[in-house]
Amino acid sequence: MALSISHVEKAVENSSNGALIADGSQSRCATLLFKIQDSQGSSMKSGTGLICRGWTLSLVLAFLTVAGLSAQQSADGAQNKPAEGQNAAPTNLPPPQPISQDAISASGGNANAEKTGDTSKDSPEKSTIVTLGAGDLIEVAVYNVPELASKVRVSNSGDIYLPLIDYVHVEGLTQEEAQSLIEKRLADGGFVRNPHVTIFIDEFTSQGVTILGEVGRPGIYPDIGDHKLYQVISQAGGFSQNASRKITILRRNQTDPLHIVLPRNLGDDQSGNVEILPGDTITVPRAPIIYVVGDVGRPSGILADNGTMTVLQALALAGGANKTAKLGDSRILRKGPNGGVMETKVGIKKMLEAKAPDVPLQADDILFIPISGGKVLAARTFEATMSVATALALYTVHP
Repeated sequence: MALSISHVEKAVENSSNGALIADGSQSRCATLLFKIQDSQGSSMKSGTGLICRGWTLSLVLAFLTVAGLSAQQSADGAQNKPAEGQNAAPTNLPPPQPISQDAISASGGNANAEKTGDTSKDSPEKSTIVTLGAGDLIEVAVYNVPELASKVRVSNSGDIYLPLIDYVHVEGLTQEEAQSLIEKRLADGGFVRNPHVTIFIDEFTSQGVTILGEVGRPGIYPDIGDHKLYQVISQAGGFSQNASRKITILRRNQTDPLHIVLPRNLGDDQSGNVEILPGDTITVPRAPIIYVVGDVGRPSGILADNGTMTVLQALALAGGANKTAKLGDSRILRKGPNGGVMETKVGIKKMLEAKAPDVPLQADDILFIPISGGKVLAARTFEATMSVATALALYTVHP
């Protein structure tokens, strides 16, 4: 029985540290223990004392259990109160203010800007999708049904005529979408069971790029994907020998053409390698010709592929002037606005001496280098004198 009392004392000591019961219960347990110790000495000799001690210890243990449970519940409640205070809605809040129209418009503008930005990102992908249009020449074939094969051109209204299914509107459709539409028409009409249609595009007129002028193979080329000027010209066979470097590009639905001057070596400058769009018309004109005649090494017509040429450049390409040329009396013959011929005198001798600026020439100009009569007479006189002197020398040696 003394062991049980010691356990109770330890329980009371633990309760004094706050592990099981609160401070108010500690004093009650101490009072009960004191009564138990007093009753131990008085009832030791009687048999009823043992029964009283057993009941008393049972009551103390039950009281300690109830006190511990209540202390634990109070501790849990203290921990939950701050959390409830955090979750509780604040009561002292300012009254709600109405949203201004400027804020609404600003937020709407930002949303529209984001949508516009997304659309611009998707536009390069959409631009690469090729659709059928008016003027395209296509071949339609049905697998295992050669009687339904047709080669048709899309009309201005965007329709094509096919056997059994009449007119089919294909403008604005991709190649796959047009095939699916024709297959559906054949299946719905009961003409072909499980048809398989293929479309081959012979001429892509609506989405093509037209190349005219001095190229290897002028014509219409499909613009599938992103292409630049150099790529399209290379696809057309490159420039011819008479091609000019001044190119004109006319965009669809635009009245003002785009003029581009390319260098002689295309690798030197990439600024002229512009983007080519479907429907563009590229014109490569013939290079202007400048004629050099008179007392020169090789009288001929010279191509000015870059569009400009000066007098000294043309003279050098023509083989230079002969010894008998009268450079001070050279002239430029140019067509006038009324169909006449305008004559302009140029001093090539002063140009060679850097005493006069080099004169630029225009297309179809004629550079005339006259012959000097005095130089010709002096040359012939010198030749005659040398012939006579040679003859006399021979006669003297062989009389």
